[in-house]
Amino acid sequence: MSNRIKIFDTTLRDGEQSPGCSMNLHEKLEVAAQLEKLNVDVIEAGFAIASPGDFESVSEVAKLVKNATVASLSRAMEKDIDAAYNAVKHAVSPRIHTFLATSPIHMQYKLKMSEDEVVERAAAAVAYAKKYCSDIEFSAEDALRSDKAFLARVFSAVIAAGATVLNVPDTVGYSTPEEMADYITYLKNNIIGIEKAEISVHCHNDLGLAVANTLASVKAGATQIECTINGIGERAGNASLEETVMNLNTRKAYYGGAYCNIDLKQIYRASKLVQRITGVPVAPSKAIVGDNAFAHEAGIHQHGVLENRSTYEIMTPQDIGIPHNKMVLGKHSGRHAFDDRLAELGYRLTKDELDEAFARFKILADKKKVISDGDLEAVVAMKLDESLVQHYKLDNFVVNSGKNITATSTVRLQVGDSEETIEAVSSGEGGPVHASYRAINILLGERIEVEDYSIRAATEGEDAIAEVVVKLRRGDKKATGRASSTDTIEASILAYLNGVNKLWA
Repeated sequence: MSNRIKIFDTTLRDGEQSPGCSMNLHEKLEVAAQLEKLNVDVIEAGFAIASPGDFESVSEVAKLVKNATVASLSRAMEKDIDAAYNAVKHAVSPRIHTFLATSPIHMQYKLKMSEDEVVERAAAAVAYAKKYCSDIEFSAEDALRSDKAFLARVFSAVIAAGATVLNVPDTVGYSTPEEMADYITYLKNNIIGIEKAEISVHCHNDLGLAVANTLASVKAGATQIECTINGIGERAGNASLEETVMNLNTRKAYYGGAYCNIDLKQIYRASKLVQRITGVPVAPSKAIVGDNAFAHEAGIHQHGVLENRSTYEIMTPQDIGIPHNKMVLGKHSGRHAFDDRLAELGYRLTKDELDEAFARFKILADKKKVISDGDLEAVVAMKLDESLVQHYKLDNFVVNSGKNITATSTVRLQVGDSEETIEAVSSGEGGPVHASYRAINILLGERIEVEDYSIRAATEGEDAIAEVVVKLRRGDKKATGRASSTDTIEASILAYLNGVNKLWA
């Protein structure tokens, strides 16, 4: 039996359901492209029946991805399954992922169905999906609060109907590693026809055990794990892809030689991308990808690492693609060095994209003596964030602010492809950013609500690049705007316009 563990990434489905982590179509395609570089086995692109937007994003991801299976979630209902297939049918390798709850509390209060009815519905849904494609995954929602014998009965029925993957979700993050292992072992020994299907697990982190539960399941025989970049997801999140994968890689012998085909050097890039797109940073102390994951402050630790890194590091930053090249870039650096450095950071730009990024780099290099890797990532991010239609473009702004005076801001915008500009001035008790946002709303002729605003230094030093993330609402529409600049007011205005353009689009 192969010890290869398949990685099923649900960042675009379960991860996007995390509060504040919604993504537009362009952003989902960007994440999907990075997941393909990461070499995941399955990309769950969304829940096609949920909305027209979800259907479109699943469909476009299915068209884009060539080297991974693309799945859509669906309830155990024919209309859901129809939508799922119509969305993933363009994929090189499509999968329909259907689910039905199996725990007593869900069957009684949510489904209002008997055990026999659940078995019948689950098998019928799989059989219906099977007419569309050969790869069918069935999830027993709330499996870890389900009766084991009944769970085995449901899984036996769906295998007979054509299921190829059986997912055992700890939907509410209730289980422990010992219980997960016990369930997987029981199911392997009691499901009729288990040799025809793979066992998958999908663990939530409500008690902080998602990764531990996932790894315990692998040890017990699960061959597919469902996870997300940075562990984002419903409530407390999902099992973190980077933590799970690096556990398998670092402790391979402990997990019986289990391995996966993830390109480890793309992990850091994937983490940074999802942080940038969602505007949700990971904690500095987060394992694997946090800023402090490879930092050593204590003198004893520093001495040990300098003598031999393995004294206090069980993996290296380079393992997961954290840049380590010390080449200094500045205003005298050429295009070749710039392109090489971006390649090391995991970016592959077209000639036109490289030209624009290099032009931005030169502008920044005139403001800063030394350009760090963080600066370069910010330069590329500026371009990526502006790749959507720029209906409103910043032409100029002037702010007046000081102690004991009300801040005022004059903002001038270019609208559409017209050369004409519009200008407004406003004051803001909250300071120059507040005044600037008020001025933009005057120009828009409507009130955009700011639900959240955050700013951080994307790089180090007094000339650091400021990265601003602002979450906007217009009626029932929401958008996350992002921008970076060495000028914090400019970054704030550009982030606001980035969000406004998404709402306009």
